[in-house]
This record gives sequence, C-alpha cells and structure tokens, in this order.
Amino acid sequence: MTRFGYTLMTEQSGPKQLVGYAVDAERAGFDFEVSSDHYSPWLTEQGHAPYAWSVLGAVAQATERVELATYVTCPTMRYHPAVIAQKAATMQLLSDGRFILGLGSGENLNEHVVGEGWPSIAPRQDMLEEAVTIIRQLHTGDLVTWEGEYFRVDSARIWDVPEGGVPIGLAVSGEKSIERFAPLGDHLITTEPSAELISGWAAARSSSAPSRSIGQIPISWAPDKEDAIARAHEQFRWFAGGWAVNADLPTPAGFDGATQFVRPEDVAEQIACGPDLDELAESVRPYLDAGFTDVAIVQIGDELQQRFLDEIAEPLLEKLRAL
Repeated sequence: MTRFGYTLMTEQSGPKQLVGYAVDAERAGFDFEVSSDHYSPWLTEQGHAPYAWSVLGAVAQATERVELATYVTCPTMRYHPAVIAQKAATMQLLSDGRFILGLGSGENLNEHVVGEGWPSIAPRQDMLEEAVTIIRQLHTGDLVTWEGEYFRVDSARIWDVPEGGVPIGLAVSGEKSIERFAPLGDHLITTEPSAELISGWAAARSSSAPSRSIGQIPISWAPDKEDAIARAHEQFRWFAGGWAVNADLPTPAGFDGATQFVRPEDVAEQIACGPDLDELAESVRPYLDAGFTDVAIVQIGDELQQRFLDEIAEPLLEKLRAL
C-alpha cells in the first residue's frame, strides 16, 4: 500500500510553526514527513526560509513515529559533503533510525549564495556523484581522506555514526540520471509520476535490497475554490516553470519575472484546488498508477495550514488510502 507523507515547506512557514505542523501531521496519521532545504523562498510572497536541519532536529525530538527526510538537500555547493555526512548521521541518531537523506543536484536559487557561481548541469551531476561517494565512505565510521576532482576530505571521521549508515534517496529526472545514480542510491526521488522512471531505477540498481520511490505533489485546499486558486497562483506559480527553468533562476525576483504571465487558470490546470476532497485525492492517482511507494503532499500556503491539519488531513488520508 502506498504511504502518504506531509511536506514541511520551509519556504512558506517559520521554524516554530513547522515543528508544530510536524507534530500535528503525525497525529493526523501521515506516514512520513519531508522537508525542503532552501536558503530562499521561490517567491517573495512565500516569505520564509529557516534552516531545514535545525527544524528537522527539533522535529525528530517532537515526533515519535513518522519517518523524516530531506526533499532534497544539495551536498555540493552550500554544504560540503563531509558536513552533510555529519548532519545526516546526527539526524539518524536523533530520530532513532527514522531519517532518509534525500539528495539532489540543487538549484541556483539556494546554492549561489556562497559566491562560487552556478555550474552547468554536467559538472553538477559529476559533483553529486562524488559527494554521494564521500558521504557513503564517511558513514562507515572509518577515517577518510579523499582527493577528487571537486572535493577534498582530509582525515575526516564521523564519530557518532548510526549502525548501517543512513539510507540515501537520490532525485532523478530521466534515463541518463537513473543509469548514473541508481547504483549509488537506496531510494528514488522524483516529482514526475512516471512508471518508466521506477522500472528504470529498479533495473539499474546494484543492490537487491528493497527500494522506495518517493514522489511529491502540491494541492491547495481551501473552503472556497477561487480562494484556493488565488493562493496557489500567488505562492506556487513558480511550479509552472519546470525543472529546466527552476534549477537555474537565481532569486525570488527572477522567479517573479519568469512567471509574470502565468495566469491563475494555468496554475489551476496543474494543481488541484478547492474544498472537494475527492478531487484533491484524485490528483494523486497518477503516482499510484505509476507504482510509487510513497507520495508526499504539499498543502500550499501557511494561512490555512493549521486548519488543514486539524480538519482536512484525516478525511483526505482516508480518501487517498481508499484509492
């Protein structure tokens, strides 16, 4: 049966609010929770970007049952992979084994802030492969020295390392990235409801251990459909750009300019909006039909987040599981 998760959207809520939402999402019955890891919101209207790892550490102590994951962290620019290895190991210990390290090649929006520029896609993929290899080595608890094309590690060891390391999910988007990263990852992460991605990942893996396919989909619940569409347009119109655009724009102002001609009706065609829980649940069906094991829900906007968790989450989960 598909597991359903709740997204801690750091771009649209403050840190204390996110921890509270995490507790309430667990109470409502979500199976897992994923957190974005951003330095900036996509759009100024979202208005937030707390440090995801501090939030996740607090969530690990405030919850008991739900699995936790980054969706996703870039381990190549803003963070050195040796630091990611330490953070992930600590999270796994704090959460008593409930953590999945979700990794991807990142977006200019978050990574340019350290002043090292923004590479093209080919070197970003090379950097990600090297970073995953370093993280895997450090999670053995052994002393690691590494001299690669992009990273150096000098006599590093993770002193508090969980037994068995930390499971790693890798964000992929096509055949080439699957062939490259499936042998390195434990779980597939993607936002495209494609059965071909899942079958390709399974065929390219080097391990026979169970692997999960983790997707994510936004919805905009509100008692009034027009209000739901307006909120989705205000805060999620960046979603219309697609990965090719979203990975390379450097600032919220850039996303605002790139989406200035996106209309509310355009957003409503891509994102289920309104009070109809059957319609919201049905929007997830492509992921179920494709065979995803896990789907994380994003409720758009902070204003109705608490009401969504208090009133809507449980009946929505019932409808999703009935599918």
